[in-house]
Amino acid sequence: MQGKLHQSLQRAKDQGEKKFVVLIDPDKVKLGQMDQILELAAMAKVDYFFIGGSLIVNNMLDHCLQRIREVCNIPMILFPGNSFQLSYKADGILFLSLISGRNADLLIGNHVLAAPYLKMSPLEIMPTGYMLIDGGVETTVSYISNTRPVPSSKDDVALCTAIAGEMLGLKFIYMDAGSGAKNPISTSMIETVSSGLKVPLIIGGGIRTPEQAVEKAKAGADVIVVGNAIEKDPNLIIEMSNAIHSINATV
Repeated sequence: MQGKLHQSLQRAKDQGEKKFVVLIDPDKVKLGQMDQILELAAMAKVDYFFIGGSLIVNNMLDHCLQRIREVCNIPMILFPGNSFQLSYKADGILFLSLISGRNADLLIGNHVLAAPYLKMSPLEIMPTGYMLIDGGVETTVSYISNTRPVPSSKDDVALCTAIAGEMLGLKFIYMDAGSGAKNPISTSMIETVSSGLKVPLIIGGGIRTPEQAVEKAKAGADVIVVGNAIEKDPNLIIEMSNAIHSINATV
């Protein structure tokens, strides 16, 4: 049986409703900035927080989740870079399988290590096909995962990879250009992949402006994720959220 987070995201996709996610990397966000981000996110009615990063080198994860819980009721979904980035304090976890790569640890190995913890946890498990797309620069994700991204011009490869993930039973497809990407995923690739899927399509990486966010959403992204740009300018939360949610008014 699927949980509330999956049901709400699938229902939104079926109804053409777009969602906006703020990605928080506990290692990068300073405590003062965290409170600013949370205040702005609550004002902007952000739909979800994704919490995680390629590297979490301190014990900030639990503190970050606890602080969010104290300030607002926006659902918190773990976006783990490895099997150690786990916490019962979140609402759910993207159980990521890196289907664009050929690294066995990230296809199934880390999942085996995390499974006993997750089986006992209250977290909603959200099976997700994670696809790394070339964003013009080598990202931390590609370096740490030791995988090559899908070339940005290979829409057909991205489509077939996403369809395979859906056929394997994954409930979400997440295409990511990576934190600090020079270029966001192309509108053409999003349109192509979206046209072949029934499960929600999540898009992140390299999105820096409300105009880009709207463009990707209209191309077929069901969920837009922004992190790096918000770390640099938290006020973008209001503009991004308003821009994405304005699409829903026309649905």
